[in-house]
Amino acid sequence: MAPRAEHVDKGTLKNGPAKGEATMRAIAQNVYGSAEVLHLTQIPRPVPAEHEVLVRVRAAGLDRGVWHLTRGLPYLARLAFGLRKPKNPIPGMDLAGTVVAVGPAVTRFAVGDEVFGSGRGSFAEYAVARADQLAIKPANLTFEQAAAVPVSAVTALQGLRDAGRLEPGQKVLVIGASGGVGSFAVQLAKAFGAQVTGVASTAKLDAVRSLGADHVIDYAREDFADGASQYDLILDIGGNPSLARLRRALNPAGTAVITGGEEGGNLTGGMNRQLRAMLLSPFVGQRLTMFIGKVGSADLEELSGLIEAGKVVPRIDRTFPLAEVPDALRYLEAGKVCGKVAITM
Repeated sequence: MAPRAEHVDKGTLKNGPAKGEATMRAIAQNVYGSAEVLHLTQIPRPVPAEHEVLVRVRAAGLDRGVWHLTRGLPYLARLAFGLRKPKNPIPGMDLAGTVVAVGPAVTRFAVGDEVFGSGRGSFAEYAVARADQLAIKPANLTFEQAAAVPVSAVTALQGLRDAGRLEPGQKVLVIGASGGVGSFAVQLAKAFGAQVTGVASTAKLDAVRSLGADHVIDYAREDFADGASQYDLILDIGGNPSLARLRRALNPAGTAVITGGEEGGNLTGGMNRQLRAMLLSPFVGQRLTMFIGKVGSADLEELSGLIEAGKVVPRIDRTFPLAEVPDALRYLEAGKVCGKVAITM
């Protein structure tokens, strides 16, 4: 039996698969570092466990989480990633592809189903995923579009619906509206009946408008916290405004939901600001909260309905072949991405 992908260690990656094993191409990293630590290799195909599905990956999504895993930052996250090197040397979570095998306890999917969702090590020709983190691919999406959805769209959905408690008619501010999560958040907030303002850079304002935003703010020229407008809900995705600025932009009973954030030091990263928000919230009239998104079948199916109804459309900035994942990560690091980047097999 071929070893499971998450158990492939540095030695296996270096020495290659045993003779006669079914193999696949994959991007791997044996140490933390910049894009240069990512390399194309040949490794054994993973085998699905009891509640898992083996997917022939047609496309994978690249998001900021891959950057964090590659770098091993913030250091606090290494408690989950692996202290000295990644526990799973194959990066990638978002995937879309075709089911080629199922575990003995899986009844929701069959060989040949086209699926999308979150798996382990999706920057490979094959990846395993838990059945409860997959759904049937929306019929009107390409594999590349479907691979852009899971982590980013579910994060946007849970941030607005669950953490933000969004209601129709509310005024919503999305900070980081042109990114992976933000591009879905703008569309979802509109689909839920909100009035949406998106914050982005000058070059990306037209793209945010095209997503359906009612208003846009150029963060290089305007201050969303200047008092001209106040919002019922702020979804701060990877932004870095102080809590004081967020509160100035909120109405007295408004909610600020913080997810992500790249400043705050290598030890805790954006978590520092999020934790301070949680500590402050009980003492003020506004809700200041955080959350960590988790991909599940129910949310993927809800998103599928919105996608098939034409209310949400994944925005693909660029696609890169598997061998060029390091270049794709550099493109992401440069801040050029508007929407999502897809990796094709």
